[in-house]
Amino acid sequence: MGGIEADEPGLRVVFSSDRVAVVEKPSGVLSVPGKGPEKADCMASRVAAHFPRATGPLVVHRLDMETSGLMVFGLDAGAQRALSMQFEARAVRKRYVALLEGVLAQERGIVELPIRMDPENRPIQVVDYVHGKPSVTRYRVLAYETDRTRVEFEPLTGRTHQLRVHAAHEEGMRAPIVGDVLYGGGAASGDRLMLHATELSVFDPDTGRELSFVSPTPF
Repeated sequence: MGGIEADEPGLRVVFSSDRVAVVEKPSGVLSVPGKGPEKADCMASRVAAHFPRATGPLVVHRLDMETSGLMVFGLDAGAQRALSMQFEARAVRKRYVALLEGVLAQERGIVELPIRMDPENRPIQVVDYVHGKPSVTRYRVLAYETDRTRVEFEPLTGRTHQLRVHAAHEEGMRAPIVGDVLYGGGAASGDRLMLHATELSVFDPDTGRELSFVSPTPF
């Protein structure tokens, strides 16, 4: 049986069943362990501790450390594989809310840019029309807030740092996400990365029923 679970220290469980867990990741927490014991704490380890019956690799997708919001985990190898295949097939619906630096002229649009990692400057992603992989994001303005713009992102592909690159790049929206230290003026603003995974819909591995979740934007 699935249901809503209460908060506990270090983990907010939005939904859980025998095979699936949906949680809210805080900004500043890794999705998976990093290198070294000081980076062992992450959402995957917290989920594993909360669900001791869980087996298998758990991890289905990732959010950047600075990004907050909804993540889904498979609690057994079969569920993890089924959910991962949904992401690969782009059958999952995801929406994010972000605050951007400046005022966008267009209230909605689509950004399409080929991106790849810069091997000389990891983890930076760059636009490369020869070797980059396609990335597509749909966006719409939610509100204008003085010198910032609140937008909703719908990524149609799932490249690393896709939303951050699409927002900041001169061939994209030319408006970095507030608090982005890699692609904008994050250090100067003093804000966290203002990017939150606010909506997530996946299909139950057993029944095929769509499971949809919403997380309020914390900024």
